[in-house]
Amino acid sequence: MLWRNNNMANETVSSNFIKNIIIDDLETGKHKSIVTRFPPEPNGYLHIGHAKSICLNFGLAKEFGGKVNMRFDDTNPTKEDVEYVDSIKNDVNWLGFNWDDLFFASDYFEEMYNRAVLLIKKGKAFVCDLNADQIREYRGTLTEPGKESPYRNRSVEENLDLFERMKNGEFADGEKVLRAKIDMSSPNINFRDPVIYRIAHATHHNTGDKWCIYPMYSFAHPLEDAIEGITHSICTLEFEEQRPLYDWVVRECEMESVPRQIEFARLNMTNTVMSKRKLKLLVDNNVVDGWDDPRIPTISGLRRRGYTPESIRNFCAEIGVAKADSTVDSQLLDFFLREDLQPKAPLAMAVLRPVKLVIDNYPEDQVEVLEVENHAKDETKGKRKVTFSKELYIEQEDFMEEPVKKYFRLFPGNEVRLKGAYFVKCTGCVKDENGNVVEVHCTYDPETKGGESNDGRKVKSTIHWVDSKTAVPAEFRLFEPLILDDIEENKGKDFLDQINPNSLEVLEGFVEETQLKGAQPLDKFQFFRNGFFSVDTKYTTDEKMVFNRIVPLKSKFKLNK
Repeated sequence: MLWRNNNMANETVSSNFIKNIIIDDLETGKHKSIVTRFPPEPNGYLHIGHAKSICLNFGLAKEFGGKVNMRFDDTNPTKEDVEYVDSIKNDVNWLGFNWDDLFFASDYFEEMYNRAVLLIKKGKAFVCDLNADQIREYRGTLTEPGKESPYRNRSVEENLDLFERMKNGEFADGEKVLRAKIDMSSPNINFRDPVIYRIAHATHHNTGDKWCIYPMYSFAHPLEDAIEGITHSICTLEFEEQRPLYDWVVRECEMESVPRQIEFARLNMTNTVMSKRKLKLLVDNNVVDGWDDPRIPTISGLRRRGYTPESIRNFCAEIGVAKADSTVDSQLLDFFLREDLQPKAPLAMAVLRPVKLVIDNYPEDQVEVLEVENHAKDETKGKRKVTFSKELYIEQEDFMEEPVKKYFRLFPGNEVRLKGAYFVKCTGCVKDENGNVVEVHCTYDPETKGGESNDGRKVKSTIHWVDSKTAVPAEFRLFEPLILDDIEENKGKDFLDQINPNSLEVLEGFVEETQLKGAQPLDKFQFFRNGFFSVDTKYTTDEKMVFNRIVPLKSKFKLNK
């Protein structure tokens, strides 16, 4: 059965296993409404994998007329920062979502402490003096049971006293921890007396120095969900083995509200870093120029490169929600970007690798004004005026002195169409002392204005250009995948050894004045034959325009719709 929401004008919503669970919970009366949450840890910037979770949690709340909370899981002050909090809020809003309530895990520190005290009083938690290495050693393996801590049988009174003294700052970092007392022989390693509180004398971004003990994520997260009345706690598949501990914490801490944890497969993409730890490594080692580098899949990096929120949401909708892990080709995201940009991005001419084109028979001081279309496929967008004169800039690749087979652009004796202008025939070229072509010479046919001949002759190629008299200098930044995905070639290599040294190419060229005059950061254009480009937010100045190529024009993906 498919769920219908009266708030959605009776639109039928496509199903998946999480929606089916929610539908059943609503129809059986288990819940009258649903509450989901998006709970990022503020220890880095969000990436495309988080976008999938954002779309899922916010989308489910909207579809079923429920609520969604934004909650920062800020239980580790040594790695968290207000910078990350602000960036996450900005990214979620940019993607097109608004939360109902905003919470911090640190809002509940007092409640979490009291629940830990309750566990101690019930004989379900104890203060342990083993260090991290010893705890790991005592834990056992997947095939061997663990060994009980020598401090496991401390009295309730002693544990209460020690835990309070931990809170009061009497012990150093790592000197003591609070552990749940469950089952050291459990086949689920997460049940082998997990640490639920550790000492950390660190200033917290939200609570300052009020606390020097902090709950572990596996203890804090289920309590946060229960405190907020979350009905469906949706997380990625790696938390599946922790679900029994999640349920144990909610039950033994005697929480009134009982959320249900549901796991789904996280997003994996080719040639893409999907780990905040590795992304931070790239930033800290200056492999990239910050969290918003257009080569990394952070939301801020994708935004700076020129991706649109619509394309990301459509991508997340297409890949869907599944239980099994899989890897998505990163070009699928580019496909949805092209689909979104094609009707929106105005057409412009830009020359990325310029060489001068001299029209020998064109009047020396004449400047014409020609009209070219504003959009590649939409005539209703009208036309714009561009200047045309004796000297133009064209792409270096549009001239070849000795053409290869099926090369139809400029070469001595060949005729081509200049976009929106005239037919020109190549007569030769000028080279510098190193043999590089610095000028291409040609003649034009005045009877072909607008790019059509009166005598019916045809040309096989149309090339773009910019007028040297009005051309605006610009920098173009072209990107290739940052991570090399050849598993066999990179087997055993360090992550940083898999970096593509050719992931960024910076070119100096020209753009037309008419379409690009007054362009603002993040404005997007389709540069004829060169791809979709966006004005860079970091390096563009009043004196110089910088463009990021978002994607080339062609995609290998064709989806059945």
